[in-house]
Amino acid sequence: MSFSMDTFFDCFSPLFQYLRTWTAIGLLCLVVTWSFPAQAANTIDPQLEQQVLQIIREHPEAIIESVQAYQQQQQQKVNQAQQAFLQDLKTNPQIVIGDSPTTGSTRSKTLLIEFSDFQCPYCAEAQKTLKQLLANYPDKLRLVYKNLPLTSIHAEALPSATAAWAAHQQGKFWQYHDALFTNQKQLGQALYLDIAKKLNLDLGKFKRDLTLATPAIKKDIELAEKLAVSGTPFFIINSPAFSGVVQLADIKSILTDAK
Repeated sequence: MSFSMDTFFDCFSPLFQYLRTWTAIGLLCLVVTWSFPAQAANTIDPQLEQQVLQIIREHPEAIIESVQAYQQQQQQKVNQAQQAFLQDLKTNPQIVIGDSPTTGSTRSKTLLIEFSDFQCPYCAEAQKTLKQLLANYPDKLRLVYKNLPLTSIHAEALPSATAAWAAHQQGKFWQYHDALFTNQKQLGQALYLDIAKKLNLDLGKFKRDLTLATPAIKKDIELAEKLAVSGTPFFIINSPAFSGVVQLADIKSILTDAK
């Protein structure tokens, strides 16, 4: 199995279509903004307004060309970031892992990067499969957790990620991780403290670390944005059999094929 960047972009085509539409709208707004200096609407010269609108109607291809040029530039940046990431994953995986929590075999030739959100129901379902894979292939898989809290739709995504990071500072990330997904419907400050107590964490340190988590979580989010990660859960794998974006359902066959 070999990884193709065309396959990578196919995964994101709905996202790129969405961005393409709003980029066009944004550029059109910029044209109008540049044409009409910041002033009250009732002071705009009607003749100037009609002239600008007429130009836009007569030369819509100019806006389309600008949008296409911008898209090409952005796609090139994403492509370069993806290639660099995959290269690091192959040659220097520790750069990719950084300080992120890992589980599984440290000697495994297969590294699975997961971008996840503790409030995402699909992520909760994925954890069941991942735990089974780790149990069935104890010597073949190493899992790396990266935060991608979808804050626009999940109010507790960031607070729960922060709490898990604080638990990670005391070596209890995966226990805390499992408890968050098990109690996903009860996410909130009361649960975060209750899990910390049940795991016998130093509560003073835990509360202090809650205030220090932002840079690490932000770093994960920025990486996801560079790679154009569109949602959670999202997986990237590097193994002897395959390297690139992977669907959860395909991981088992990749592990089976890996020598």
